[in-house]
Amino acid sequence: MRGSGTRESVLAGSWYAASKEELTGQIEALFKGRLGPGRIPELGRYDESLVGVISPHAGYVYSGQAAAHAYSEVSLHGPRDVVVLLGPNHHGTGSSISASTSKKWQTPLGEVDVDLDLAKEIATSSGLVDFDETAHRSEHSLEIQLPFLQYVFRDHPFKVVPISLWMSDLSTARELGSSIANALSGRRALVVTSTDMTHYMPADIASKRDRRTLDLILKLDEEGTWTTANELESLCGLGPVLSCMVASKALGATEGRLLSYYNSGDVTGDNSAVVGYAAVAFKRTPS
Repeated sequence: MRGSGTRESVLAGSWYAASKEELTGQIEALFKGRLGPGRIPELGRYDESLVGVISPHAGYVYSGQAAAHAYSEVSLHGPRDVVVLLGPNHHGTGSSISASTSKKWQTPLGEVDVDLDLAKEIATSSGLVDFDETAHRSEHSLEIQLPFLQYVFRDHPFKVVPISLWMSDLSTARELGSSIANALSGRRALVVTSTDMTHYMPADIASKRDRRTLDLILKLDEEGTWTTANELESLCGLGPVLSCMVASKALGATEGRLLSYYNSGDVTGDNSAVVGYAAVAFKRTPS
């Protein structure tokens, strides 16, 4: 399809820093933070074993150190040519599964090309994806991943396929995940899905709920994850996570590895009503 225009940042100056210099410094501080990986990562050589990651999507001051763990793992496994971004549609606007129609997405770190041809391939294969920019205009869950990708890939050009979902049923997730895997087969690609975990519960309750959910995610058990996350309301990005799990398994992933888990109380000191944040890597045995 023919895209149009550039989607400009709607988060710069609020969810993350507004200028290139400030944002670069902010990201580096998150990598070095108390809850982060503890160091700034170096981009490794391409390693096909990493096929997908989960990264949170709150403001950087809250969830950014968990995200830093996800992108430290991404950096370790080298550059990618394309990244499929899957995130929840918090506003419920636009189509239920919406691919961006923009040619580029912009952050203070520059512009990233959208792979509209790959998006069309996924849409045609699944029969589920519409091209609708409405869902992306104010949505934060995907844009907030971009500066991390731009930082870790540095001078290595890459494209993105941003897809926003408000559907979270299991059959849709399986169909979409399978279509993504088919489209990415043979490519130097990565699937990044975004979710936060339990919202506005006391820290001890949130931790128990999130650990139950994470145990199933790490086993790549999408049916168990769907049942438990619905019961516990422990994933705001349930549909995207399920789709990523299905795609990762189809691409050869045999395990999920927990990279980081904490909650907002670990940042603010207020444990009365927290939000949980996790970073997970889905990996396969290299051929």
